[in-house]
Amino acid sequence: MSSVESQQEQLSQSDPSPSPNSCSSFELLDMDPGSLYEPVSPHWFYCKIVDSKETWIPFNSQDSQQLEEAYGSGKDCNGRVVPTDGGRYDVHLGERMRYAVYWDELASEVRRCTWFYKGDKDNKYVPYSESFSQELEEAYMLAVTLDEWKKKLESPNREIIILHNPKLMVHYQPVAGSDEWGSTPTEQGRPRTVKRGVENISVDIHCGEPLQIDHLVFVVHGIGPACDLRFRSIVQCVNDFRSVSLNLLQTHFKKAQENQQIGRVEFLPVNWHSPLHSTGVDVDLQRITLPSINRLRHFTNDTILDVFFYNSPTYCQTIVDTVASEMNRIYTLFLQRNPGFKGGVSIAGHSLGSLILFDILTNQKDSLGDIDSEKDTPGIAMDQGDTLTLEEDLEKLQLSEFFSIFEKEKVDKEALALCTDKDLQEMGIPLGPRKKILNYFRTRKHSVGINRPTVKPASGVNVSNIPRELEFCNKTDAARNGDYLDVGIGQVSVKYPRLIYKPEIFFAFGSPIGMFLTVRGLKRIDPDYKFPTCKGFFNIYHPFDPVAYRIEPMVVPGVEFEPMLIPHHKGRKRMHLELREGLTRMSMDLKNNLLGSLRMAWKSFTRAPYPALQASETTEETEAESESSSEKLSDVNTEETPVAVKEEVPPINVGMLNGGQRIDYVLQEKPIESFNEYLFALQSHLCYW
Repeated sequence: MSSVESQQEQLSQSDPSPSPNSCSSFELLDMDPGSLYEPVSPHWFYCKIVDSKETWIPFNSQDSQQLEEAYGSGKDCNGRVVPTDGGRYDVHLGERMRYAVYWDELASEVRRCTWFYKGDKDNKYVPYSESFSQELEEAYMLAVTLDEWKKKLESPNREIIILHNPKLMVHYQPVAGSDEWGSTPTEQGRPRTVKRGVENISVDIHCGEPLQIDHLVFVVHGIGPACDLRFRSIVQCVNDFRSVSLNLLQTHFKKAQENQQIGRVEFLPVNWHSPLHSTGVDVDLQRITLPSINRLRHFTNDTILDVFFYNSPTYCQTIVDTVASEMNRIYTLFLQRNPGFKGGVSIAGHSLGSLILFDILTNQKDSLGDIDSEKDTPGIAMDQGDTLTLEEDLEKLQLSEFFSIFEKEKVDKEALALCTDKDLQEMGIPLGPRKKILNYFRTRKHSVGINRPTVKPASGVNVSNIPRELEFCNKTDAARNGDYLDVGIGQVSVKYPRLIYKPEIFFAFGSPIGMFLTVRGLKRIDPDYKFPTCKGFFNIYHPFDPVAYRIEPMVVPGVEFEPMLIPHHKGRKRMHLELREGLTRMSMDLKNNLLGSLRMAWKSFTRAPYPALQASETTEETEAESESSSEKLSDVNTEETPVAVKEEVPPINVGMLNGGQRIDYVLQEKPIESFNEYLFALQSHLCYW
C-alpha cells in the first residue's frame, strides 16, 4: 500500500499539469519582465530607543552607500570604522554598533536591511535580522525562478512568514500558549504586511550632508537636563537645530550649494549638567529634601537649583571648568577628524548657558600665542618684588624634601598658588606640610601681590557708576576671605579657564545676562568695552520670554529705542505684525488728515471777506495764500507723523560689544501667541531650537 502511495506521489510530482498555486508555462511567458528575479538593494539602518521603544531609522543615502561599499570591499569588517552623520558618529562594521564621537550616548545597533514587516502599534516597518533576511531572499529567489509560491518560513522567534506572490507576503506572530503543548505555530492572529527592499516601504531617506564644513558652533544648554517642552536632551535639540540649518541651506542657498561655493555649519552640543550632578551633590540634597510633593521637589533639585549652583564658588568652578574643557576637548577632536577645516568658530548659549559663556569670555586673554605660559594663566599676576624661587620658599618652611615632587609635576610658584588641599593630597604630601604650604602662600598672596586682575574702565563696565559702599564691601570681603573679588564684573570668585581658540561670534538665546549684571551691582557697560577674544555678540530673544533681558539699555541708558526685529525666513514680517503696523499707520494718517481739514476750515471762517470790486485783484493773492497754507499744512503733517520720523532716526551707537552693530534682536511671535502672552510664556523660553 505504501509503495502505491509513493508511486502516486511520484506521478503527481512529475505531472506537468499546472497546480492551482502556480502559473502555467504560457502565463510565465506572458509575465512582466520586471517580475523576474533581481537582487534586492540593501539599505543600512540603526536602532534608536525612544520612550523605551525601539525605532529603526535609516541612514542617509550617502552614509548607507559608504557602509555598503565597506561591507562589500572583501576586507575584514572587524576592524572597519566608517564615519557617518557628518562625522558625528562612527559605525564599527564588525560589531554592527554605532557610537557617538563628541558626546556620551548609548551605542545603537546597526543592521544591513533588505526585508521588513509592519510593527504592532504604528505603521513603521521593522527590519528582519540579517541572517533571516538572507533566508527570506533565498526563498523569494526560488519562488520567482521556479514560479512556486505560498512558501512558508519560520523565523527564530517561531513567527510564520508566507510568500503568496511578489505583491502579497504576510507575517503571523506565534499564538500564545502554543509552546506549552509543543504544537507548531499556526497561521492565526492578525497578519502583518511584509515588504522586500527599502524602496517599497514608506520611510524618509535624506540625501546626506555637505562634506565641506565652513563654520563650527558650540551650543551650551541652560538649567536642567531637558531643553524643551518635550523633555529632550541638548543633543536631540541641537540635532533639530542642525536639521533646520541644512533645510535653510537648500531653500535659500540652493544654487551656491550646487556649485559647491558653500558648505555647511556644524553645531555640536556642550553638556555641563551631567558632570555637575555627578559630583555627589544630588545625594546630599536628597537627604534634606522633604518627602511631600516628590516630583516637584525632584524637578526643583534637578533644574531650578542650577542657578544657585552657579552662584556658589564651589560649583561655579565646576561648571566653568566643565564648559571650557568640553569645548576645548571637542575642538581638538574636531580638528583631528577634519584636518582640512579652515573655518571659524562661534559659541551659542541658551538661558543660563549664555551667562556662563559671557563670564568665560570676559575673563579671556587677548593673546593666544602664550597659552602654555604659566605667567599668563587667567586670574594670576606675580609681583616683580617676589624674587624667591619655589625651592628657597620650601627651604624657609623646612620642607625641601617635597621640592622633587613639585618638580616632577612641573608645579612652580604660580601653579602652586592655584593648588588646593585636595591637589596637594593627590601629590602625596602629608597633612602637616600641606597646611604649612597653603598658609604660607595664602599670606604671601596679599603681601607680595598675587591678585585677581581687576577690570579697568575700558574692560567693560563704568566703575564710577558702582555705589561706593558696594565697592568698599567687596574689597573688605576680599581681604577677609583671601581672594580679590572682581568689582568690575561682579562675578563669583573663581578661576576662569582659557579657550584654545578665538570665537568669532557669541549668540545668546533667551539670555538673563542683563538681569545678572544688574543684580551684581552693575548699572552701565562702557561703550568702548568689547570681549578680549570675541568680535561679535548677538542677544536674541522671543518677545514673551520671561527669562530674557536686553543688553543695549545698559550700554546707552539715556536713550529709549526698540530692539532689531529679525525678519522671517520667507523674507517678510508675519501677517499679524504687518496688519498691526498697517492699522497704526492708517490711524495716524486719518488723524493728520482730520487735523488738517479742521485747520483749513477754521482759517476759512476767520478770513475777512473781500469786496466784489477787488475780486480780480485778489485772485492772485488767494492763490498765493492757498499755496502758503498748503505748505504750512504739509509742514504740520510732517511734524505730526511720528511713523515717518521714526523710520528716519539716525543709527544708534550701542558701543563696541558687537563691533558697533546692534546687539538686541527680537524674534517675531506666532499669530496664536499674540492672543495670550502669559499662556505661551514658558514655551517662548524653549522655542529657540
